[in-house]
Amino acid sequence: MIYLDYSATTPVNEEVLNSYIETTKKMIGNPNSLHKLGVEAKNLIDAATRQIANILKVKPNEIIYTSGASEANNTAIKGICLKYQNRGKHIITTPLEHSSIIEPLNYLKKEGFEVEYVNLDENGIIDLKDLERKIRNDTILVTIASVNSEIGIIQPIKEIAQIVKKYPKAYFHTDITQSLGKERIDLTNVDLASFSAQKFYGMKGIGGLIKKENVEIEPLIHGGKSTTKNRSGTPATALIVSTAKALRLAYENIEQKEEHVKELNNYLREELTKNKIIINSPRTAIPNILNISIEKIKPETILHALEKKEIYISTKTACS
Repeated sequence: MIYLDYSATTPVNEEVLNSYIETTKKMIGNPNSLHKLGVEAKNLIDAATRQIANILKVKPNEIIYTSGASEANNTAIKGICLKYQNRGKHIITTPLEHSSIIEPLNYLKKEGFEVEYVNLDENGIIDLKDLERKIRNDTILVTIASVNSEIGIIQPIKEIAQIVKKYPKAYFHTDITQSLGKERIDLTNVDLASFSAQKFYGMKGIGGLIKKENVEIEPLIHGGKSTTKNRSGTPATALIVSTAKALRLAYENIEQKEEHVKELNNYLREELTKNKIIINSPRTAIPNILNISIEKIKPETILHALEKKEIYISTKTACS
């Protein structure tokens, strides 16, 4: 079998799975309970959170656990807009965002918010000068993914954050789902960042939202104690612990892993081009994603033809 759909979901790392199983077996207490078993579970969650915070260079209290990146994106976007709508209702984004960004924005449009799209260059990278032109005093949110999930376009997150920082009423949110665990990310001036564990060999059903401590949001879920006031619900001890393990493993020898993936990407580009297959991902794209086209053949036809040979690809974002 040749599995090439890692942008949709990665296989679970064996060590991560073992960590999940062992934690599930041993930590049976509810982390919110005051008895010994509950305290033990909470202490383990706190240790895992510190580990994640250390890797991402954020504070432990800035991590909100969610069911995945879609919930994290919804929490960030709706949370900021509902909290700060008295300051303004202007939002800036790109046409390249994931459906879990686009759909919350469409919902907010119905609630009277204005969504504006920043211009892109020929490689799909945002025009920073256009962003500076479009950001206003009533802009409360700029949401731009660090890496596009279908083409692999890398956006200049650091430069975007510096522009947004000039406007004290505006917050910058980035979906780092496709870059976390694949490249090092500077979140210094980023206000909110979403991720999902299943993109870096972790378990499905767990993700997170980095929310800097100076940022307030309106939670989507109310009632019930959790690790934070921003997302209610019993903390999933085993999922949180296994996510910390997955992230730690992902960043071990990351530079060597990046070089290996670049080699694979270059090999694919060369061999596919020989067969007159069109490469859509620019050379500046993240090497983990390669988008191609074959003229006069429907994508689904190619997908099912390769499937018969146990080669698995995607035609678009899986949850689109």
